[in-house]
Amino acid sequence: MSSSVLLHIILPLRASPSHRTRLFNSSNCWTLAPTSLVSSLTCSTPIYSPAMSSPAILAARAALASIDLSKYDPEQSRLMDERCILVDEQDNAIGAMDKKTCHLMENINKGLLHRAFSAFVFRPSDGKLLLQQRASSKITFPDMWTNTCCSHPLDDFEEEKVEKDQSGVRHAASRKLEHELGIPRSQTPVDQFQYLTRIHYLAPSNDTWGEHEVDYILFLTADVTVTPNLNEIREYKWVDKVELQNMFEDSANSFTPWFKLIARDFLFGWWDELLRRRGNGGLLDAKSLAGIADGSKVIKM
Repeated sequence: MSSSVLLHIILPLRASPSHRTRLFNSSNCWTLAPTSLVSSLTCSTPIYSPAMSSPAILAARAALASIDLSKYDPEQSRLMDERCILVDEQDNAIGAMDKKTCHLMENINKGLLHRAFSAFVFRPSDGKLLLQQRASSKITFPDMWTNTCCSHPLDDFEEEKVEKDQSGVRHAASRKLEHELGIPRSQTPVDQFQYLTRIHYLAPSNDTWGEHEVDYILFLTADVTVTPNLNEIREYKWVDKVELQNMFEDSANSFTPWFKLIARDFLFGWWDELLRRRGNGGLLDAKSLAGIADGSKVIKM
């Protein structure tokens, strides 16, 4: 491989070889890939040209910070090895990086950006929304109330990298609803999630950790069986609109920043519309919201 092809190596401190990534240029197509795959990769779709100056792309090329996780919960630390999908500000995939690297504020402040989803599960009979309170063991945003499930499609799973019809984030949502809330995947079929839109936001959890995401908002109406994973979730509850508004007004409660943003700008209006569009038998169907929002653009919050 010539030196004109190999441009930069991104290697988080203490990372294992499987987490090493390279930025390479083949036929004017720039991307990130595991070092073991660089020699065999080809590219037909330009993702990045040298003239672009996207902060997310520049951050992905920078030397990124790392941190020792030994003081954190072992299971949560292990999950930090999962590989998020890096994107630019228009949600074009530009590579992959371990979750730890993606969530350090030192890297976020450079512009490092990844793909995520926020799933909202409503009960079809009464329209109540399932909320979770994040476990105290969580490394980011512990003990905060949030929507049903919020996580990431992973580069580790081929089906979660598929972008057509938001297939990747739908599969990721079904997987994480099972992991965090114990909801069987048979109760969350990927074709029943209704995609609404994407938001781009940045929020610190503390001085060390934070989020910087292009976040896909998904609604699902389903009768689900909840068996919470206590390493992920401290508590859960079903709420109607008034109950959620009362929770927001109670200073004893804290909420994740993405949930507050979505609630402020979108949730209650979409929730009203969902309730208005009851189907046969009076049941709610998230698919009835198709077209209610412009999902073609990334909304900067």
